[in-house]
Amino acid sequence: MSSHEIDYTIIGHDMQIVEVHLDPGETVIAEAGAMNYMEQDIAFETRMGDGAPDQGLMGKLFAAGKRMITGESLFMTHFTNRGEVRRSVAFSAPYPGKIYPVNLSEIGGTVICQRDAFLCAALGTRVNVAFSKRLGSGFFGGEGFIMQELNGDGLAFIHASGAMIEKELKDETLRVDTGCLVAMTPNIDYDIGRAGGLKSMFFGGEGLFLATLKGPGKVWVQSLPFSRLADRILAHAPMAGGDEKGED
Repeated sequence: MSSHEIDYTIIGHDMQIVEVHLDPGETVIAEAGAMNYMEQDIAFETRMGDGAPDQGLMGKLFAAGKRMITGESLFMTHFTNRGEVRRSVAFSAPYPGKIYPVNLSEIGGTVICQRDAFLCAALGTRVNVAFSKRLGSGFFGGEGFIMQELNGDGLAFIHASGAMIEKELKDETLRVDTGCLVAMTPNIDYDIGRAGGLKSMFFGGEGLFLATLKGPGKVWVQSLPFSRLADRILAHAPMAGGDEKGED
């Protein structure tokens, strides 16, 4: 099945919204709770999985079970324009950052992303689970062990914490903090390695392990993983012994 051809507008800078414009009969799927606002004639329905019509009941149950592994909801919400003119529905990320559109048809039909990076996509996009191929990645990869795989030929939207950087790798290697990796094309060779020697690992402040990404392919990186931001907030919270900065 070909994905619905949707149009969009990204609004804002650091706390963005993507407004998806639907022609009559078009549908966009989204993670539960991502909707920000919708115009009249937009009908929404919660369904099991990504709603691909050729899956059958057992296929949908299996797909929903795989989503449970990633910590996501069993269900996704489908928003359809039931009117006779173009209408819009908007989605926002759960934390400050950027929303990035990915045209799956332009990158070979598949992108592998962090398990909480997917926001919404045109109907017809399959949302599956992708496991790391390397044992080391499984034990030390954190976000990188269980990821989401988006398949299709239409638009999908992923979000990142902080700024989003797209890297085009040829026959070269990029080393990334495991929490900073947002997405990559499936031809990227992905593994986890130690962050230098023992002194660097324990006192360098860069974490114990780094993701090693080898091209060719595309990689998307975020500047501020939400887990790192949350750690800083908790460390400075008065209840955790942090200093009050003059707030009343």
